[in-house]
Amino acid sequence: MIENAQNGLGFKQYLLEISHLKKVYPTPTGGFTVLEDLNFTVDQEEFISIIGHSGCGKTTLLSMIAGLNEITGGQVILNGTPIDGPGPDRGVIFQSPSLFPWMTALENVMLGVNQVFAHGSKKERLNIAKYYLDKVGLGGSFDKRARDLSQGMRQRVGIARAFALKPQILLLDEPFGMLDSLTRGELQDVLIDVLAKEKTTAIMITHDVDESIFLADRVIMMTSGPRAQIGDILKIDFEKPRNRKELLEHPDYYKYREHLINFLEH
Repeated sequence: MIENAQNGLGFKQYLLEISHLKKVYPTPTGGFTVLEDLNFTVDQEEFISIIGHSGCGKTTLLSMIAGLNEITGGQVILNGTPIDGPGPDRGVIFQSPSLFPWMTALENVMLGVNQVFAHGSKKERLNIAKYYLDKVGLGGSFDKRARDLSQGMRQRVGIARAFALKPQILLLDEPFGMLDSLTRGELQDVLIDVLAKEKTTAIMITHDVDESIFLADRVIMMTSGPRAQIGDILKIDFEKPRNRKELLEHPDYYKYREHLINFLEH
Protein backbone atom coordinates (compact mmCIF):
# COMPACT_ATOMS: atom_id res chain seq x y z
CA MET A 1 0.00 0.00 0.00
CA ILE A 2 1.18 3.55 -0.65
CA GLU A 3 1.68 5.80 2.32
CA ASN A 4 3.29 9.15 3.09
CA ALA A 5 7.04 8.92 3.35
CA GLN A 6 8.71 10.82 6.17
CA ASN A 7 11.55 12.08 3.96
CA GLY A 8 9.55 14.86 2.34
CA LEU A 9 9.75 13.29 -1.12
CA GLY A 10 6.05 12.52 -1.32
CA PHE A 11 4.89 8.93 -1.38
CA LYS A 12 6.59 5.64 -0.73
CA GLN A 13 5.42 2.28 -2.03
CA TYR A 14 6.56 -0.78 -0.14
CA LEU A 15 7.14 -4.02 -1.99
CA LEU A 16 4.92 -5.84 0.51
CA GLU A 17 2.35 -4.63 3.02
CA ILE A 18 0.58 -6.83 5.52
CA SER A 19 -2.52 -4.90 6.54
CA HIS A 20 -4.78 -5.94 9.46
CA LEU A 21 -4.21 -9.59 8.52
CA LYS A 22 -6.33 -12.16 10.33
CA LYS A 23 -6.70 -15.93 10.14
CA VAL A 24 -9.55 -17.89 11.71
CA TYR A 25 -9.96 -21.65 11.30
CA PRO A 26 -13.47 -23.11 11.76
CA THR A 27 -13.87 -25.73 14.49
CA PRO A 28 -16.91 -27.65 15.81
CA THR A 29 -17.02 -25.27 18.78
CA GLY A 30 -16.59 -22.07 16.77
CA GLY A 31 -13.80 -20.11 15.09
CA PHE A 32 -10.21 -20.55 16.27
CA THR A 33 -8.25 -17.32 15.72
CA VAL A 34 -4.60 -18.07 14.90
CA LEU A 35 -3.49 -14.59 13.81
CA GLU A 36 -5.10 -11.27 14.65
CA ASP A 37 -4.49 -7.79 13.24
CA LEU A 38 -0.98 -8.24 11.84
CA ASN A 39 0.57 -5.13 10.31
CA PHE A 40 4.03 -4.68 8.83
CA THR A 41 5.75 -3.57 5.64
CA VAL A 42 8.73 -4.91 3.69
CA ASP A 43 11.02 -2.82 1.51
CA GLN A 44 12.53 -3.89 -1.79
CA GLU A 45 15.63 -6.10 -1.24
CA GLU A 46 14.99 -6.31 2.51
CA PHE A 47 15.51 -9.59 4.38
CA ILE A 48 12.91 -10.16 7.12
CA SER A 49 13.18 -12.97 9.65
CA ILE A 50 10.13 -14.09 11.66
CA ILE A 51 10.63 -15.89 14.97
CA GLY A 52 8.27 -17.09 17.68
CA HIS A 53 7.27 -20.18 19.59
CA SER A 54 5.75 -23.20 17.82
CA GLY A 55 2.05 -22.68 17.23
CA CYS A 56 2.22 -18.88 16.96
CA GLY A 57 1.14 -18.95 13.32
CA LYS A 58 4.44 -18.24 11.55
CA THR A 59 3.87 -20.85 8.84
CA THR A 60 0.23 -19.78 8.52
CA LEU A 61 1.39 -16.21 7.91
CA LEU A 62 3.92 -17.29 5.29
CA SER A 63 1.39 -19.49 3.49
CA MET A 64 -1.09 -16.59 3.39
CA ILE A 65 1.55 -14.36 1.80
CA ALA A 66 2.24 -17.17 -0.68
CA GLY A 67 -1.47 -17.32 -1.52
CA LEU A 68 -1.69 -20.95 -0.38
CA ASN A 69 -3.93 -20.25 2.62
CA GLU A 70 -7.16 -18.27 2.48
CA ILE A 71 -7.16 -14.87 4.19
CA THR A 72 -9.92 -14.40 6.79
CA GLY A 73 -9.50 -10.64 7.17
CA GLY A 74 -7.18 -7.85 6.07
CA GLN A 75 -4.93 -7.88 3.03
CA VAL A 76 -1.56 -8.98 1.69
CA ILE A 77 -0.52 -6.29 -0.80
CA LEU A 78 2.36 -6.97 -3.20
CA ASN A 79 3.60 -4.07 -5.31
CA GLY A 80 0.41 -2.14 -4.63
CA THR A 81 -1.94 -5.00 -5.59
CA PRO A 82 -3.78 -7.27 -3.11
CA ILE A 83 -2.96 -10.93 -3.75
CA ASP A 84 -5.80 -13.38 -4.40
CA GLY A 85 -3.92 -16.67 -4.76
CA PRO A 86 -0.49 -18.15 -5.50
CA GLY A 87 1.69 -16.77 -8.28
CA PRO A 88 5.24 -16.88 -9.67
CA ASP A 89 5.92 -13.44 -8.16
CA ARG A 90 6.34 -15.31 -4.82
CA GLY A 91 8.87 -18.12 -4.62
CA VAL A 92 8.52 -20.58 -1.72
CA ILE A 93 11.23 -22.75 -0.17
CA PHE A 94 10.10 -25.26 2.43
CA GLN A 95 12.09 -27.15 5.06
CA SER A 96 12.01 -30.22 2.83
CA PRO A 97 11.77 -29.44 -0.89
CA SER A 98 9.07 -31.38 -2.76
CA LEU A 99 11.09 -32.82 -5.62
CA PHE A 100 10.08 -35.60 -7.95
CA PRO A 101 12.57 -38.30 -6.91
CA TRP A 102 12.74 -39.98 -10.33
CA MET A 103 13.56 -36.70 -12.09
CA THR A 104 17.00 -35.16 -12.34
CA ALA A 105 17.95 -31.92 -10.59
CA LEU A 106 17.67 -30.13 -13.94
CA GLU A 107 14.26 -31.63 -14.75
CA ASN A 108 12.90 -30.61 -11.33
CA VAL A 109 13.93 -26.99 -11.90
CA MET A 110 12.68 -27.04 -15.51
CA LEU A 111 9.13 -27.89 -14.38
CA GLY A 112 8.56 -24.38 -13.03
CA VAL A 113 10.70 -22.64 -15.65
CA ASN A 114 8.67 -24.20 -18.49
CA GLN A 115 5.45 -22.85 -16.95
CA VAL A 116 6.61 -19.36 -16.07
CA PHE A 117 8.69 -18.77 -19.21
CA ALA A 118 6.54 -20.68 -21.69
CA HIS A 119 7.12 -17.90 -24.25
CA GLY A 120 10.89 -18.49 -24.26
CA SER A 121 12.73 -20.94 -26.50
CA LYS A 122 13.68 -24.36 -25.17
CA LYS A 123 17.33 -23.30 -25.08
CA GLU A 124 16.51 -20.12 -23.14
CA ARG A 125 14.54 -22.09 -20.55
CA LEU A 126 17.31 -24.65 -20.24
CA ASN A 127 19.88 -21.92 -19.74
CA ILE A 128 17.81 -20.35 -16.92
CA ALA A 129 17.56 -23.67 -15.06
CA LYS A 130 21.27 -24.46 -15.52
CA TYR A 131 22.28 -20.94 -14.47
CA TYR A 132 20.55 -21.18 -11.07
CA LEU A 133 21.65 -24.75 -10.40
CA ASP A 134 25.19 -23.57 -11.04
CA LYS A 135 24.62 -20.60 -8.70
CA VAL A 136 23.77 -22.94 -5.81
CA GLY A 137 26.79 -25.16 -6.44
CA LEU A 138 25.15 -27.93 -8.48
CA GLY A 139 26.80 -27.20 -11.82
CA GLY A 140 28.13 -30.74 -11.96
CA SER A 141 24.92 -32.44 -10.83
CA PHE A 142 22.38 -31.49 -13.53
CA ASP A 143 21.69 -35.13 -14.41
CA LYS A 144 21.62 -36.63 -10.91
CA ARG A 145 18.22 -37.92 -9.89
CA ALA A 146 16.67 -36.24 -6.83
CA ARG A 147 16.50 -39.55 -4.96
CA ASP A 148 20.30 -39.86 -5.24
CA LEU A 149 21.00 -36.40 -3.80
CA SER A 150 21.81 -35.66 -0.15
CA GLN A 151 19.38 -33.60 1.94
CA GLY A 152 21.61 -30.55 1.50
CA MET A 153 21.82 -31.03 -2.28
CA ARG A 154 18.04 -31.44 -2.52
CA GLN A 155 17.63 -28.17 -0.65
CA ARG A 156 20.03 -26.53 -3.12
CA VAL A 157 17.75 -27.73 -5.92
CA GLY A 158 14.80 -26.20 -4.04
CA ILE A 159 16.62 -22.87 -3.78
CA ALA A 160 17.59 -22.95 -7.48
CA ARG A 161 14.01 -23.80 -8.46
CA ALA A 162 12.63 -20.85 -6.48
CA PHE A 163 15.15 -18.34 -7.89
CA ALA A 164 14.73 -19.63 -11.45
CA LEU A 165 11.15 -18.32 -11.45
CA LYS A 166 12.56 -14.83 -10.82
CA PRO A 167 10.12 -14.02 -7.99
CA GLN A 168 9.73 -10.54 -6.55
CA ILE A 169 9.87 -12.00 -3.06
CA LEU A 170 11.22 -15.26 -1.67
CA LEU A 171 9.36 -16.97 1.19
CA LEU A 172 11.40 -19.43 3.26
CA ASP A 173 9.86 -21.77 5.84
CA GLU A 174 12.76 -22.96 8.02
CA PRO A 175 14.72 -23.96 4.89
CA PHE A 176 17.79 -25.12 6.82
CA GLY A 177 16.05 -26.69 9.83
CA MET A 178 16.80 -30.31 8.85
CA LEU A 179 20.44 -29.78 7.90
CA ASP A 180 23.64 -30.28 9.88
CA SER A 181 25.40 -27.12 11.05
CA LEU A 182 28.12 -27.21 8.36
CA THR A 183 25.64 -27.62 5.49
CA ARG A 184 23.37 -25.01 7.08
CA GLY A 185 26.20 -22.48 7.09
CA GLU A 186 27.11 -23.25 3.48
CA LEU A 187 23.52 -22.82 2.29
CA GLN A 188 23.06 -19.61 4.27
CA ASP A 189 26.06 -18.22 2.35
CA VAL A 190 24.60 -19.46 -0.95
CA LEU A 191 21.26 -17.81 -0.15
CA ILE A 192 22.90 -14.49 0.79
CA ASP A 193 25.00 -14.50 -2.38
CA VAL A 194 22.11 -15.22 -4.77
CA LEU A 195 19.72 -12.81 -3.02
CA ALA A 196 22.27 -10.00 -3.37
CA LYS A 197 22.97 -10.72 -7.04
CA GLU A 198 19.30 -11.09 -7.95
CA LYS A 199 18.24 -8.14 -5.74
CA THR A 200 15.43 -10.31 -4.35
CA THR A 201 13.45 -9.59 -1.18
CA ALA A 202 13.07 -12.40 1.37
CA ILE A 203 10.94 -13.37 4.37
CA MET A 204 12.17 -16.33 6.39
CA ILE A 205 10.72 -18.27 9.31
CA THR A 206 13.29 -19.69 11.69
CA HIS A 207 13.60 -20.88 15.29
CA ASP A 208 17.30 -20.03 15.22
CA VAL A 209 18.18 -16.70 16.89
CA ASP A 210 21.73 -16.68 15.48
CA GLU A 211 20.46 -17.38 11.96
CA SER A 212 18.06 -14.43 12.29
CA ILE A 213 20.84 -12.06 13.32
CA PHE A 214 23.21 -13.26 10.61
CA LEU A 215 20.72 -13.06 7.72
CA ALA A 216 18.07 -10.47 8.52
CA ASP A 217 17.77 -6.70 8.21
CA ARG A 218 14.86 -6.86 10.67
CA VAL A 219 13.56 -9.61 12.94
CA ILE A 220 9.80 -9.74 13.56
CA MET A 221 8.90 -11.41 16.85
CA MET A 222 5.49 -13.08 17.11
CA THR A 223 3.59 -13.41 20.37
CA SER A 224 2.40 -16.88 21.39
CA GLY A 225 -0.91 -18.04 19.94
CA PRO A 226 -3.82 -18.20 19.75
CA ARG A 227 -4.58 -14.67 18.52
CA ALA A 228 -0.88 -14.18 17.80
CA GLN A 229 0.28 -10.68 16.96
CA ILE A 230 3.57 -8.92 16.35
CA GLY A 231 5.21 -8.46 19.73
CA ASP A 232 8.34 -6.60 18.69
CA ILE A 233 10.50 -5.76 15.67
CA LEU A 234 14.29 -5.60 15.97
CA LYS A 235 16.42 -3.79 13.37
CA ILE A 236 19.78 -5.48 12.75
CA ASP A 237 22.27 -2.74 11.91
CA PHE A 238 25.19 -4.80 10.61
CA GLU A 239 26.44 -3.84 7.15
CA LYS A 240 26.21 -6.34 4.30
CA PRO A 241 27.81 -8.54 3.12
CA ARG A 242 28.29 -10.04 6.59
CA ASN A 243 31.13 -12.15 7.88
CA ARG A 244 30.28 -14.72 10.55
CA LYS A 245 33.55 -14.39 12.45
CA GLU A 246 33.38 -10.58 12.49
CA LEU A 247 29.76 -10.68 13.66
CA LEU A 248 30.56 -12.99 16.55
CA GLU A 249 33.29 -10.59 17.67
CA HIS A 250 31.04 -7.53 17.45
CA PRO A 251 29.67 -6.33 20.83
CA ASP A 252 26.25 -5.52 19.34
CA TYR A 253 25.80 -9.15 18.28
CA TYR A 254 25.25 -10.22 21.87
CA LYS A 255 22.91 -7.29 22.54
CA TYR A 256 20.73 -8.41 19.63
CA ARG A 257 20.93 -12.03 20.78
CA GLU A 258 19.93 -11.14 24.34
CA HIS A 259 17.02 -9.04 23.09
CA LEU A 260 15.62 -11.91 21.01
CA ILE A 261 16.14 -14.57 23.68
CA ASN A 262 14.51 -12.37 26.34
CA PHE A 263 11.46 -11.96 24.11
CA LEU A 264 11.19 -15.70 23.49
CA GLU A 265 11.54 -16.50 27.20
CA HIS A 266 8.68 -14.23 28.27
